[in-house]
Amino acid sequence: MSLTCGVDVGGTKILGGVVDESGKILEQVRVVSPATDVEAIEDAITHVVTDLSSRHEIEAVGVGAAGYIDRSRSVVMFAPNLAWRDLDLRAELEERVHLPVSVENDANAAAWGEFRYGGGEDVEDLLLITVGTGVGGGVVLDGRLHRGAFGVGGEIGHMRVVPSGVLCGCGNRGCLESYASGTALVREARAAATRSPLAGPLLELAGGDAAAITGPMVTECAQHGDPFSLEQLATLGRWLGEGIASLVAVLDPAVVVVGGGVSAAGDLLLDPVRTSFAAELTGRGHRPLAEIRPARLGTRAGVIGAADLARHR
Repeated sequence: MSLTCGVDVGGTKILGGVVDESGKILEQVRVVSPATDVEAIEDAITHVVTDLSSRHEIEAVGVGAAGYIDRSRSVVMFAPNLAWRDLDLRAELEERVHLPVSVENDANAAAWGEFRYGGGEDVEDLLLITVGTGVGGGVVLDGRLHRGAFGVGGEIGHMRVVPSGVLCGCGNRGCLESYASGTALVREARAAATRSPLAGPLLELAGGDAAAITGPMVTECAQHGDPFSLEQLATLGRWLGEGIASLVAVLDPAVVVVGGGVSAAGDLLLDPVRTSFAAELTGRGHRPLAEIRPARLGTRAGVIGAADLARHR
């Protein structure tokens, strides 16, 4: 049985797992991410891989990192929430762990995981959108992960949807991420709660302080039928549906898989997404509609995808 190790490296945690050929995680190890220290991050990844390989015969390692990875799947050119800049991470890690290493953008790795073993395992063309603090994603076309000419394709959260709109963390204005992310949900819910008489249940959950409202609070209230919170999710869903309509017009995937922390709201979010998507898609009524599905692998998608990409490097 072929075993590979997938490592998902984020700004707050590093999650590693041993994955078999069926996409099953046999064992996981999680450590805190020392995001601001280059050598400490490499030490942490090395610790995770070494720990797991002491109990499993691992053939290769795949690392999913939140950043721009060059086409050779080796160099991290830029990672906004990590200390890596123009770092040949593959070479550094191969010297440390003495195993073949491949490096992939974390959202691409998650897209590949969902394509191989999750919400898109029955199709050849998939668009993954992850809705969390930001909006990320990955694209699989004709059964191949689409990386672009320079390796940095698929940054769908930074598609401009409102010229001169809300300032995004990337430095531009009007990105999809500024309107369709968990951060946007919280920003708008807090602002609306200060002026709406319907916000009582959500404010009560937040201890009466609008500034204490969080995304999970909005979801919790919506799940209990709170009209104000349902409308916040619906607004987010409408923005996301419009963004998906533009992306589908270009990519024409068979399915759109929606994951990330905010997707825990389920159909309370996805139903408005589907409605908005169907209303905004170019050529609607004269073309098949891509199916919008929830992600199936959750937080495991990046580990499973990175491990599978390492297996087939």
